[in-house]
Amino acid sequence: MSPAGAAEGLALAKDLDVPGLARAFARQGRLHIPGILRPADAQAVGAALAAVPWHRSLTAAGKSYDIALETLDAMPDDRRAGMIQAMHAAAREGFQYQFDAWRLSDLMEAGQRAGGALSPLEGLYDLVNSPAFLGLIGALTGETRAAYCDAQATRYRPGDFLNTHDDEAEGKHRLFAYVLNFTPRWRIDWGGLLAFHGPDGHVAEAYVPTFNALNIFRVPQPHSVTQVASFAGGPRLSVTGWIRER
Repeated sequence: MSPAGAAEGLALAKDLDVPGLARAFARQGRLHIPGILRPADAQAVGAALAAVPWHRSLTAAGKSYDIALETLDAMPDDRRAGMIQAMHAAAREGFQYQFDAWRLSDLMEAGQRAGGALSPLEGLYDLVNSPAFLGLIGALTGETRAAYCDAQATRYRPGDFLNTHDDEAEGKHRLFAYVLNFTPRWRIDWGGLLAFHGPDGHVAEAYVPTFNALNIFRVPQPHSVTQVASFAGGPRLSVTGWIRER
């Protein structure tokens, strides 16, 4: 199978070893694929992430919230500190997350294309919903039901994290989760690793957010994003979502 002929504008790399990658996926139900996009396309998406109107995505008291960054900035210091303290207390033993997000697929499905500086991200949404990408997923996984992808841009700054979960959600029809990484440079020491949890309580495998790499894994599968270190050299940038059946 050739992954060429993707959506107009952005395209997948042409030199992917699809048979070899399919064998690796069959062994573990997950893959890290470097160099997934043409280099110039990956650079364009990475640059577009600088123009994203981020909001804060977090959980508090068991509920999920999207909060405008300016709203958080205007919050009194004591209230903001109390919220963070409550989140950290909940994260010790349960599911909790905090990071910046932009819900790309919600806007695309509503016909709200902005163009301009954000057009490479809109093109990426088109690409992951194209026959080229969905066909590649089918060739890698052997799954014929992959029909569409949703997508959100994410930004993890120092202190951000995503605790253990498995992505299974009744009625969502999630087949696989994916992460497209656009962080220009990253070190293992900076955290932000996509960590897969083994049945023995240890980390079975972890992926560094390598620029222009695709991570894909079967749902359900216990995993987390480790906390980004206070000394990280920049934010962890990606476009993430689920590959679904109708």
